[in-house]
Amino acid sequence: MKITDLEPKLIWECFDEITKIPRPTHHLDKMKEFLVDWANRHDIEVHTDKVGNVMMRKPASPGHENAPVVILQGHQDMVAEKRPGVDHDFMKDPIVTVVDGEWVRAEGTTLGADNGMGCAAAMAVLLDKNLVHGPIECLFTVDEEQGLIGANGLEKGFVTGDILLNLDSEEMGQLVIGCAGGKVTIASLPYYMEDAAEGQIFHRVAFRNLKGGHSGMEIALGRANANQQLCRFLWEADARFGISLAEIDGGNLANAIPRDSHAVIGVPASCEEEFHKFASEFDKTVHAEFLAAEGKDFSFEVSEEKSRDKVIDAATARRLVAAVFACPNGVQGMSLAIPGLVETSCNLASVKMVTADRIEITVHQRSSVDSRRDEIADRVKALFSMIGAEVAFDDAYVGWAPNPDSRVLKVAEESFEELFHQKPKVEALHAGLECGLFLEKMPNLDMVSFGPTLKDIHSPNEKANIASVGEFWKLLTDILRRLAQA
Repeated sequence: MKITDLEPKLIWECFDEITKIPRPTHHLDKMKEFLVDWANRHDIEVHTDKVGNVMMRKPASPGHENAPVVILQGHQDMVAEKRPGVDHDFMKDPIVTVVDGEWVRAEGTTLGADNGMGCAAAMAVLLDKNLVHGPIECLFTVDEEQGLIGANGLEKGFVTGDILLNLDSEEMGQLVIGCAGGKVTIASLPYYMEDAAEGQIFHRVAFRNLKGGHSGMEIALGRANANQQLCRFLWEADARFGISLAEIDGGNLANAIPRDSHAVIGVPASCEEEFHKFASEFDKTVHAEFLAAEGKDFSFEVSEEKSRDKVIDAATARRLVAAVFACPNGVQGMSLAIPGLVETSCNLASVKMVTADRIEITVHQRSSVDSRRDEIADRVKALFSMIGAEVAFDDAYVGWAPNPDSRVLKVAEESFEELFHQKPKVEALHAGLECGLFLEKMPNLDMVSFGPTLKDIHSPNEKANIASVGEFWKLLTDILRRLAQA
């Protein structure tokens, strides 16, 4: 079965078209071109702005011309992650989708249902001639996943509605009315390569196939951070055996919990037997610690590596390993205002030897309290400053404060209860949405966010629940009908 055989057919057909367009964050020229061409093919009014946002308009259905303008909003970009060894070029290859029982997933890569499914729903609304609705504006923003570039660059008057339905949530049955803000900390550490000591045997040590996931949605699940656990091993191995570090690389995107990380190290030949014994004990330890959160499929591997003539200078290597091991990571505080909500967190996202003389460490902080977001970012800055790194902040964005008196929320609640005969969950998220930035630019905006059920977004395990897409479509179209009659 193909995804175009699924129901509701219109939304799955639109999503299928999107999966064929390369659209990793910061590389959206093809996606923007596709959206403009798609609108022209279907005789839909379309506009673009200077940062690459695309907006399409659909007139109200007959008799509802005076209803309020409703903005349907999603983001064009997707997180580009793949499993090790998968041959996929996100800059040119289409996503290979698979219908797998009750779910749709991709073959070895992220699916891009975050937020391709939201964009597909908006496109389906534009195409469906049988819907009842007021005037519609569909806003497709750029680069939400890193920097919220489209929301930050949105120009006054590009959209005109006072009601916004954000289609970028990942749990059917949940109505989102608030989210965390965030900030990315980037530490740049200078190093040089020195001669490797004689009498060493080199090894590649690596964490592979951890679950990873969204650094907001999954941060409270206790999953292992590949970078931190790798440096945990390196720190203790150095204390025991006096290792050297020739290479280190782990993680990828700021908003994805790192799944894979590796290092190449030199171990004194006289310590080989004890080193392998220690590595075996460490493997058992981490599998026991993370069994509940990670399952049995991840691996900690030690394999022999070809000899290296040069290694990272010893002083820098020790400072780097210690700082990454000590870096704040995971949940840093729970909300006292909303029970069960993570207030503040840190994701030790990546460690990269970006040039021959500079190592870059990226950490993503989130909080529903801006001052706590800034505090945890400053703590990370203080830590890496102490080891001689230059530290800068990037991609700061504000949170979205909940408005429990929202009119569109009440409409969405009534719609959900009538359709599904139960109350929805009304919640704030620890993940970041563009809504806070929209509210800064348009203070009168009334917003709610919802979507179908997606699992393990920002990882190659990402999947979309088929039945929930149909429920999401029913809810979206019914909310539009109710707003048109208001």
